[in-house]
Amino acid sequence: MTTTASRPEVLRYTAFSSDPAGGNPAGVVLDARALDHGEMLAVAADLGYSESAFLTGPPEGLDGPEGRTYRIRYFSPKAEVPFCGHATVAAAVALAERLGPGPLLFATQAGPVPVDVTAEDDGTVRATLTSVEPYVEEVADADLAEALAALDWPAADLDPAFPPRIAYAGARHLVLAAATRARLAELAYDFARLEALMHRLDLTTVQLVWRESPTLFHVRDPFPVGGVVEDPATGAAAAAFGGYARELGLVPEDALLTLRQGEDLGRPGELTVTLRASDPRVRVSGAGVRIG
Repeated sequence: MTTTASRPEVLRYTAFSSDPAGGNPAGVVLDARALDHGEMLAVAADLGYSESAFLTGPPEGLDGPEGRTYRIRYFSPKAEVPFCGHATVAAAVALAERLGPGPLLFATQAGPVPVDVTAEDDGTVRATLTSVEPYVEEVADADLAEALAALDWPAADLDPAFPPRIAYAGARHLVLAAATRARLAELAYDFARLEALMHRLDLTTVQLVWRESPTLFHVRDPFPVGGVVEDPATGAAAAAFGGYARELGLVPEDALLTLRQGEDLGRPGELTVTLRASDPRVRVSGAGVRIG
């Protein structure tokens, strides 16, 4: 076991905002080779953020940019998760501050995730991740009814233009669309009941959305399986939502979507989702900055 004194430095970054008080905070350990599974989980639990990222590498057999390819693992306070978008952005920004902007490649449990980091004229650092290939599947009527019961959402409060589905782009998310912004704002759910359903369906979050315009969405993500009531900005769910919206024909095959998240938590963030007709994968972009 690694002693507390010899543990690597734990950095703190926020993703999907250039304001340390906005977006979604994540822990980042740039050299986690000395940590085992239990120690990574302990670090994540001690931080209390929705997820933290732990880098090792480079992985064998993965052809990526020399000196910029890493294996990455993600932990919530309660469990390891296969993919996390905001912790990916946080880790990429942390690396870019040390290595400079440019391409990175992360080997995740879900598959390879390329990330491109740029520095804008005003000093803002932005990272764009490219997801693994997404998919969408039906949700059983009984499971949908249980989700709505746990959320205390009447079925009549759903937007009929956005059918409930389970969407994947590295992790599984149940997508539910609210008919009004007021419905989205009123989130007080049965933590244990929703957590039990999510474990059974292997869900990472529930992606709650409201469409303000054809390309602008407001989103919230309950995350009880991670030990967190709500995730402030969720890149993995944004990627899954992009795949969902394109597959169901709710947006064009080529589209640039804006997702606003965290406003109801007092941590506003913005996620940009890019869809390309020539590529089934989804790109998610956002700013990142160190906390403290």
